Amino acid sequence: MPTPVQQAEPAPPASGRGKGIVVAAALALSACSTVQSEPIASAAPAPAAAPSVPMGQQWLYGSAEGAIATRQTFGALTSYATAKARTRPADSVIIDDATGKPVPCGTKPLAAVFDADETLIWNIGPMRWFALRGAEFDAKTWDQWEKTGTGKAVAMPGAIEAMAALRAAGITPIANTNRSAANAAGSEQTLAAAGLGDFRHGETLFLMGDDAGGSSKDMRRATIASRWCVVAMAGDQLGDFRNLFNKPELPPLQRRALATAAPYDALWGNGWFLFANPVYGPSIRGGFDDIFPAETHWEPQQ
Repeated sequence: MPTPVQQAEPAPPASGRGKGIVVAAALALSACSTVQSEPIASAAPAPAAAPSVPMGQQWLYGSAEGAIATRQTFGALTSYATAKARTRPADSVIIDDATGKPVPCGTKPLAAVFDADETLIWNIGPMRWFALRGAEFDAKTWDQWEKTGTGKAVAMPGAIEAMAALRAAGITPIANTNRSAANAAGSEQTLAAAGLGDFRHGETLFLMGDDAGGSSKDMRRATIASRWCVVAMAGDQLGDFRNLFNKPELPPLQRRALATAAPYDALWGNGWFLFANPVYGPSIRGGFDDIFPAETHWEPQQ
């Protein structure tokens, strides 16, 4: 838009007060032009919203309910196992895959078998990292955690006391975990640093890669049962007890029916002890039709 001076006809030079007015007007117009030529600063971007902690992690790692449930399970396991140690059971709680029956104990020394992750220790370090980035799991990050997480993993509530009570009763705690055999030293150090005592690879620590079974723990369980009379087993996934429950073709409700039917129904709380894990694993799956059977459907009247 043109300025008023550009529109006016040329005028003779002014003097005195009139000249001052002209100079002042020229300066004002120059300032106005300068201001208009400066770029307008863009608004600062709004800060990104901080990610929220997933509800499963809030419950498992932070809630009183999660801690109490975990401690109760360790208490029940310890009471059961120490009572069995006094009577010397005839059979292990490990099922022989060939016969479908418990493995006989004979004169083998007593042991209790535990998964490690979310059974003996809470992996709060990498789970926080995944949550901050909205990631479910990353194998490379987890590999680093197994190697360098010593001192950051937290013993689950009641775990330290349970390990001490079992050892005092002559029952050896054994860890059977899907941590990598390549990172055995890191896992040994992590369990010890958490206050859970010594676990030695090949003796009382069994890892993925120790045999040809891959992530299935059945072959490792068979090896353990050949050396030990296992009076209790504990884990946070059904695969910590039998890999039969982890068939990928099993829908959630069929998987539940299998695990809670005979002969397994009599083992839960009587040799097999399950810890809650609402964070990850084969139990976290299923769509609406999988979880909510048609006969349970209900809608409010409009």
